[in-house]
Amino acid sequence: MDNIIFIHGLESSGKGFKGRFFRKLFPECLTPNFEKYDEKGSVHDLLKKRMAQLSKLLEKKEPWVIIGSSFGGLMASVYTCKFPTKVARLILLAPFLVTPELVPEKYSPVDVPVIIFHGKNDKVVPPKPSHVRAEKLFTNLTYKIVDDDHLLHKTVKTVNWKELILAS
Repeated sequence: MDNIIFIHGLESSGKGFKGRFFRKLFPECLTPNFEKYDEKGSVHDLLKKRMAQLSKLLEKKEPWVIIGSSFGGLMASVYTCKFPTKVARLILLAPFLVTPELVPEKYSPVDVPVIIFHGKNDKVVPPKPSHVRAEKLFTNLTYKIVDDDHLLHKTVKTVNWKELILAS
């Protein structure tokens, strides 16, 4: 599978721990840097800018395996809800889903295979509300609560990514 992209979180980059990890495991994996977060700016405006960047990156090929972390999970989810036929599999890491930018009433439920890893010790994005929102958005959902925190470094290192991604 050579249509793989990792979407980093709000304050991270494609060169962070997860970006480097996925590039090492899958050299063809895109790990772009999206518009930098500015705490003085609006998260809504940032999402619009980042979504425009993401759409441009994904327009040439399909279907995609999209891995999104935190705010990148929000971006990946919005993209998948808008363009479900362009996504083979969605993998979300502690996704930020409970936001007015992703209300289930705006989208039809999506049947793309979705797996979510969420740390039970996540203090940034609480797992339960995220799980409830995911169940409304995705009909083919596997939600795994893991013994980890928001960064999910321990979990990322232990998942069999090749099996998970090549199953697409």
